[in-house]
Amino acid sequence: MLVVYFGLFICACAAQSVFYDSFTGNTVTNEEVKGHIKRNSTFWCVNEVLPCNPLEGRRVDGSCNNLKYPNRGAPHTPMLRLLPPEYDKDFEPRRSKNGDPLPLPRKLRTSLLQEGSVPDTEITQLLLHFFVFMVSDVMSVHDTVNYIQWRPYCCQEKGKTDNVCIPITITDDDPVHRFSSIRCMNLTRPESFQSRGCLRNNTSPERITTATSVFDLSHVYGNNMQVLNAKARLFEKGLLKFEVSGGKIWPPSVNTTKHLCFLNQLPKETRCHDIPEQGANSVLGVNLYLIWTWRLHNRVATELSKLNPCWDDDRIFFQTRDIVIAIIMQIFYYELMPAMMGYENLLRDGVLSPYKGFRDLYDENIIPQVSLEFPFALRWAHTFQEGNLKMYNTNGTFLKETKVVNLTLRTGYLDENIEYITHGAFRQPSAKFDYTVDPDIAETVLGPHQLASDVFSSDLTKNRYFGFPPYVKYRKYCSGKSHRNFGDLMDVIDPERITLLKERYKDVEDIDLMAGMWLEELVPGGRCPYTFYCLVVEQMIRSMVSDRHWYERPNRPNAFTIEQLLEIRKSSSAQMMCSVGDKVTHIQPQAFYMAGPGNEMRSCDEIEKINLWAWKDASCKPKNPLNCFNYNV
Repeated sequence: MLVVYFGLFICACAAQSVFYDSFTGNTVTNEEVKGHIKRNSTFWCVNEVLPCNPLEGRRVDGSCNNLKYPNRGAPHTPMLRLLPPEYDKDFEPRRSKNGDPLPLPRKLRTSLLQEGSVPDTEITQLLLHFFVFMVSDVMSVHDTVNYIQWRPYCCQEKGKTDNVCIPITITDDDPVHRFSSIRCMNLTRPESFQSRGCLRNNTSPERITTATSVFDLSHVYGNNMQVLNAKARLFEKGLLKFEVSGGKIWPPSVNTTKHLCFLNQLPKETRCHDIPEQGANSVLGVNLYLIWTWRLHNRVATELSKLNPCWDDDRIFFQTRDIVIAIIMQIFYYELMPAMMGYENLLRDGVLSPYKGFRDLYDENIIPQVSLEFPFALRWAHTFQEGNLKMYNTNGTFLKETKVVNLTLRTGYLDENIEYITHGAFRQPSAKFDYTVDPDIAETVLGPHQLASDVFSSDLTKNRYFGFPPYVKYRKYCSGKSHRNFGDLMDVIDPERITLLKERYKDVEDIDLMAGMWLEELVPGGRCPYTFYCLVVEQMIRSMVSDRHWYERPNRPNAFTIEQLLEIRKSSSAQMMCSVGDKVTHIQPQAFYMAGPGNEMRSCDEIEKINLWAWKDASCKPKNPLNCFNYNV
């Protein structure tokens, strides 16, 4: 089947493309394409798709995942809304039920969430690094780049005449900035099909992203085959391009000072990833896991090429990509999410399988999409972001710490510190899952990039510009129960925090979705609020049933054998750290949890490994047959 797949892929490249409207999914004529070219809107508004073949594997650009709707799953296709949007006139943020403007976001944030540093006793920083990495698989960073690089002036006079600017107001009695002269925080409107010229401005704004619509590591491999081939593939034994520096393996780096790593401290810090995905040099968690996943790909590819010397570069590369995606998905679904949402909860709701064998939930009538609410709900995780990054040596000795907010767009800092950051990731606790937020995340989340920035106020502002209905409507969506007054919220919010809401909102139907999630109690058996759980579970199930290439399926093109799937089931965050982490020789088996009784640190030799022997091609003879059972990852 593998041979058939790669032959089909090569043949498809010679076929004539079909052009689709990125929003509607309808085919467009050559004349319409010419019109987009003239308006310079082709990149965002048109998907060029090669003819689909039912037997081909997962495409890099996400197209042909659903054979009935070929462009769905590709970049720039629309996100799903779980509930219809609610706006004021001209698609400005909705108003209070009595017609007044909703409370100021910054005022709400400082009233509802207190600042402080409280460490968690169970969860490690590694969990949050991986969490951020997974979020970036289905999102893109162009909104943040917009107000950091393209429009840093929204709090200046120039911003008053730019409709894209939506600065956050800071009042004179602000608990922090009453002592400063800062009265505004920079922010811009979310990018939409309208702002990119794909839809008319008098239509409801619809979010546009550059990521594919399924979990496929598009933030590692990119979303364009031509770019992947040009920038990332070595075209030798299935490997990605790499460089060795300081005794460490890295993705290729840009050899110029003109790049996105704005905070690199030149001339000492020069590293900046030169790879397909535009968000590669963003926040620390994405940077770390991108490096580790890059190394993982090359480690798997190297072992496959030894195991199957008759395989060509294409076959090794795409089989490796399939294995790496499956490893990351296994860790995401079966290790990270249970730690946050509760294993028994996810088992009950059908997100996880209690069996190690295949399962096939695919439904061709559900198109590959990410709900707009899903990545937004994930931003609740900012509440347990630890602001201080602690670094340790290989012996577990604390060395130093730095501010996480100062490492965004500063890939060069990793050159001399990635080893210490790696060992700190599974030794340092995350912030506690509570109602207290780290001061750096609340006041200077973008570090030197902005004079002042409050990620929670930004999230609340975007809540309104996305047009999300009131919080209580999502409670009804999730529970079926109507909440007609503040007292009805006592099933998910404790009385003290309901009082905080009553002090700021005049009506229960005024409450913003994010504000409600901030104050909710955590689900039994988990570490996340009720509405977060509901919105995330909806997407986790949708991602499985809409993805024709989901790794647990027995009937997909290039499906794993049962022996191969059982090896994928061995995947763990600890195993990955042992495989590609810098000088990791000892780690706790459950690396998302703090080491302790029942989870003591142990040698990597004792951590269960994936044996790639399951991928042995009987028609190939290994170069070293005496070592045939040591193809471990």
